Formats: sequence, structure tokens, C-alpha cells
Amino acid sequence: MKVIMEESGFERLRCLVVCAGAGGLALGLEQAGFDPVLLLDNRSVACETLRLNRPGWNVVEADLLDFDPVDHQETYDVDLLAGGLPRVKASAATGREDSDEEIRILESTIMLMHGVQPRALLIENVPDLVSKPAYGPIRTYVTTELEHLGYRHRWFVLNAMDHGVPQDRKQGVLVAFKNDAVDGFVTPTPGTEPPLTVGEALGASMATRGWPHAAAWAAQADRVAPTLVGGSWNRGGADLGPTGSKRAWARMRVNGGTVADRVPGPDFPWDLSLGIKGMVPLTVEQTARLQGFPDDWSFAGRKTARYRQVGHASPPPVGRVLGLSIRGALSTGRPRPRDGITPNPVTLC
Repeated sequence: MKVIMEESGFERLRCLVVCAGAGGLALGLEQAGFDPVLLLDNRSVACETLRLNRPGWNVVEADLLDFDPVDHQETYDVDLLAGGLPRVKASAATGREDSDEEIRILESTIMLMHGVQPRALLIENVPDLVSKPAYGPIRTYVTTELEHLGYRHRWFVLNAMDHGVPQDRKQGVLVAFKNDAVDGFVTPTPGTEPPLTVGEALGASMATRGWPHAAAWAAQADRVAPTLVGGSWNRGGADLGPTGSKRAWARMRVNGGTVADRVPGPDFPWDLSLGIKGMVPLTVEQTARLQGFPDDWSFAGRKTARYRQVGHASPPPVGRVLGLSIRGALSTGRPRPRDGITPNPVTLC
């Protein structure tokens, strides 16, 4: 458990979250003091997840490409426009017509700046978007549009494992601010404590149904998880990622080729001579913990849809540290909390 201090003398800020998914980014921003005026996603199961966990949130099920802020004037002049956008693929970056939807969504998010006019922008995507030559035309487009609107911006890469997430997950980040607020933005730096290992994060849950090998399994699962991959919404079942990821999971005696309905019981074998059948699979709830979701965050839908939401999510702890840094830049020059006000502790899982 981590405890941060939220200073009650500061007002809460407002944000618009697009491509909201299961709410990982929005949850992190909420912990940093941003309340969403609207959350947008085009998948009904993701919208159901958002409403399930935050009944008071204004969730709109619609395609970003069709979204018009004129119909949602509560989004005007928000403090932050944020989105964990679909992963831009290299093939899309090089202009293949059959794989450019991710580019169109990114461009639509930038164009949304014209109507919403937020004080700040946050986009999270693949790390290659930040520096690889193949993505140069996209970065040029973003720079041109933002400068035209009077925003200054920065690109950088964070690894979720440096910010309380037990997973090696690199994320490309774009932030932009009106005028000179970007000068007050401090890129989040890695924490001082080593990241949790998979065994530390999941050992207790592995023992909840009486599996006698839980402690031994946890002791050898002594590294962070590889990047969780949600996979395609259009095909396949739930698994923990491509071949390389499955090999990494196998080294921790985890069956990465499936997702379990429940944690192992007393009779589940842990016999390496059985190959993958002697390795333990993870549940959706366990993968959510590896993404940094709190245990009380629920996911709507059947197992595969629930896992897709987890795998595609932005880890809430990363959203929180980014939100705090953005909040700091936006608050530069504002008065400090009133004398006599004691900060309130906010407990984060």
C-alpha cells in the first residue's frame, strides 16, 4: 500500500478522457485530482465497466472519429484532454492504407484540441512513437497542429515498472500545454523502491484456495512481468501475449497460453515434468493487479472481454504520476493552501 497526500486547499481539476477503455488512465488521473466531465469509448463492454465502477461518471459510448464537442459543451475549456489511444503500428506509421485507423484516431484527438481548447493534453501510446524514424511524419503532424493552436509539447518514454507497477511496460507519452506552462512540467522520475515482482504481487492470491505450492511458486517468480498484451478484439481467445512473452512467463512457471477462471486449488499440480500443464495460469483479476488496478475495480463481460480490457489498459499508477506532474505544471504560480489546512491522506492500492 502507498499513501499520498492530497492537499485539500487545491481545487480539483476537470478532464475529458477519450478512448477511455476500462478506466485505467481515468482512475490514475482521478487519484491525481482530475475529475472527468466525460469519458468516451466505442466499446459497450468498456463503457459498462466504467459505469460499474463509477456510476457518477458521464460515460458516452461513441466513436472518437464521430465525436463533436458541440453536442457536449461540458467538455469546453477543460483543464486536461487525455487519451490512452489504440497502439499505433509501424505499418500504419509508414502509410499502409489497410492499417491506418490508429493514425486517424491520433489525428482526431489532436483535431479535438481545436474545439475543446484544454489547458493541457496527455496522450499515451507505444514508445516507438516518441523517437523511431518511421513515426517521424506523425510527430511532424502533431507538432504543426499544436504549434498552430499555441501549445508547446514534449515527448518522452516511461516504464510502468518504475512507478509501482510489477510489469516491464514501456509507454510513449505526449504532453502539451498552452503558452509557457510546459516549462513547469517535470517528467516523472523512477521511484526509489525496487518494483514488485510477480511473486510478491500475486503470491497471496495464489494461496486463497489452498494451493500448497503457492509460497514456492512465488519465491521463484522473482522478476517483474513481461508486457501484458490484450490481443485483437476480433479474433482469438485470452492469453498473455506473443511467443516471446509466453517464454518469459514459462520461466516463472506460468502458463501464458490461457487465462484461468479461478486460482489453483489444493489438487492443482506443480510438476515441471508435465510441461505447460504443470504451470499455473493467471486469472483476469491477477492480470489486473499486474497492471496496477486496485482489487475492488471490476471488469464487465465474459472472461476474454474482461482480459482484453485489462491488457489494453493504461496502468492507473502511471496515470497518477503523469496527472500529478501535469497538475503541478498547471498550478505553477497558484497560491499555496490556506493556513491551517491539513493535507488529507489518500490510500492507494
